[in-house]
Amino acid sequence: MEITYKKDKLPAAEQVIELYRKSGLPRPIDDKERMQLMLENSTLVLTAWDEEKLVGVCRCLSDWVWCTYLSDLAVDPDYKKSGIGRKLIDVARKEVGELTMIVLLSVPDAFEYYPKVGFKKEDRAFMIARKR
Repeated sequence: MEITYKKDKLPAAEQVIELYRKSGLPRPIDDKERMQLMLENSTLVLTAWDEEKLVGVCRCLSDWVWCTYLSDLAVDPDYKKSGIGRKLIDVARKEVGELTMIVLLSVPDAFEYYPKVGFKKEDRAFMIARKR
């Protein structure tokens, strides 16, 4: 198995929906139009492929000089513990550069993962929840 990483290949919404469904990432996977807009409006979408199969996605919003929000990190469960998530984060860090911090909101299941790949837990975040 050789995984290839791409930043210039925007996957189809259907591929991302299937990956998010399999990985359990809570996103609006029943709203294809919304998922498509999430992909199109991202400033950086990194993907991991096993031949033609999408096995990982890292989706970011960035101003490129201060802050990057890592909004999605999903890996196919059949490929977990193979380093795909770590590699996608490493590529994202290289792409956004040293001037910007990377922040994220973690799903509860990933709280233990992010410190292992270089993130520091912060207790000073705030949010206004979306309506839907």
